[in-house]
Amino acid sequence: MTTAAPMMQQHFLNREESFMYDRETTFPMEDTRNEARIEYTEKGMTQLSSRRCEIIKLSKSGAVLGILTKYQLPQNFYLDIPSARIQMVGCLLKRVHANNIVEARFLRLLTDRDLNRIFVYSTHPNHRNRTLDIYR
Repeated sequence: MTTAAPMMQQHFLNREESFMYDRETTFPMEDTRNEARIEYTEKGMTQLSSRRCEIIKLSKSGAVLGILTKYQLPQNFYLDIPSARIQMVGCLLKRVHANNIVEARFLRLLTDRDLNRIFVYSTHPNHRNRTLDIYR
């Protein structure tokens, strides 16, 4: 006798939260190439896992990441960008594409200072002449 897995109950707020993020203003994505790392917990709070990835596009409100998608990615995770010294940016998973590309939405907007710091350490040719402003 086979038993079916119990269906997860859909809560009415799940649709509201998704709708809320879809209605937020989106900022234009800019091409970049930065090494990054996503961190998330597995099995509740007992084990912190991390995976290396690459930031392909970036805006104040979200990012497009290149990462192997054959693993089960969590719905929420932290994004660390070690070269720019930006840690623990909370993210929500928006969409997973079959060609190892993931779209993520930030829980808070990145500041212009953080964006500039990320672009300074980018290896993309568009950001070759950017400099870090240390006086701000």
